[in-house]
Amino acid sequence: MAKATVVSAVVAAAVTAAAFLLNPSPEQHRTRIKEAIAERNQLAGVLGIGEITAFISTYHPLGVASYTTVNDRTVSVGAFGMVFVRQPSQDKE
Repeated sequence: MAKATVVSAVVAAAVTAAAFLLNPSPEQHRTRIKEAIAERNQLAGVLGIGEITAFISTYHPLGVASYTTVNDRTVSVGAFGMVFVRQPSQDKE
């Protein structure tokens, strides 16, 4: 039983260390935002909407993960070297 506990602790430490090391940088978030907007809408890509959104986004590191916001809305989230850009919300406020 003690061996299993040690192995679990080592694996947990390794995964946590990997998460810290692979946390996406602000530039990785901005690059993925530009790409995602251009993929979703060709006109937005041509007009540079992705460039503008990426430029005005604010990066928030959490150590093992990160995210970006624009006007208090989460635009992208990232962890383990991957960045996911959220779909724009259709909700009207």
